[in-house]
Amino acid sequence: MEEDNIKISQITETSALIEFGVKIDKETNRKIRLFCQYLDKSSFKGFIEYVPYFTSVSVVYNPLSIGSSEPFETVKSILEDIISRIDFKVQYEEHIVAIPVCYEKEFAPDLEYVAKANNLTIEEVVEIHSKGEYLVYMIGFAPGFPYLGGLSEKIHTERRSTPRTVIPAGSVGIAGSQTGVYPIETPGGWQIIGRTPIKLFDLNREEKTLLKCGDIAKFYPISYDEYKQLKGNE
Repeated sequence: MEEDNIKISQITETSALIEFGVKIDKETNRKIRLFCQYLDKSSFKGFIEYVPYFTSVSVVYNPLSIGSSEPFETVKSILEDIISRIDFKVQYEEHIVAIPVCYEKEFAPDLEYVAKANNLTIEEVVEIHSKGEYLVYMIGFAPGFPYLGGLSEKIHTERRSTPRTVIPAGSVGIAGSQTGVYPIETPGGWQIIGRTPIKLFDLNREEKTLLKCGDIAKFYPISYDEYKQLKGNE
């Protein structure tokens, strides 16, 4: 099927891939979000879950519940019908999430490197990074890890040549044209320029992840003392 450049293919015996385009941009992300919103409200028999990516969505289903000798073909037909019902011209209300970040040296081991690599001062990097609006393209790599688009070209910086074995939870980093936040302690190769005291992933919350695909993240600078205070109030 190809409708508005949307294609459906089989990944495994239990999953299908819906490709909404080839460009990682806001328009493709909008289509993905509208599709996912539809499934949230109106799924189908045998549906298990969906997983959004940069330009596509995988839909996982139980073939034994489909009631067909060719479950993928049946699911494909269902997905085609769903896609035909969605008005992809509809705009959705943006959900903006403000995230405090402390850019002090203790939390920003690569901030000076990012500044030098882009012929900027540390203060300029902080100002540019904290004034951006970042679209959550997808969640992946680690639970709750947001891949954020919209980083100013002025501070694009390649990831580290040698990844660190441990990146503290809450670390804010840059990798190429993207920025992101490490929600849990994990290895990683992004350039770390700050840290947030806010938990992006929390199993004790009803909504486990703070950010979702399609959200807009905004960072704002806080002092070391403010960081400690917010961290203590968790």
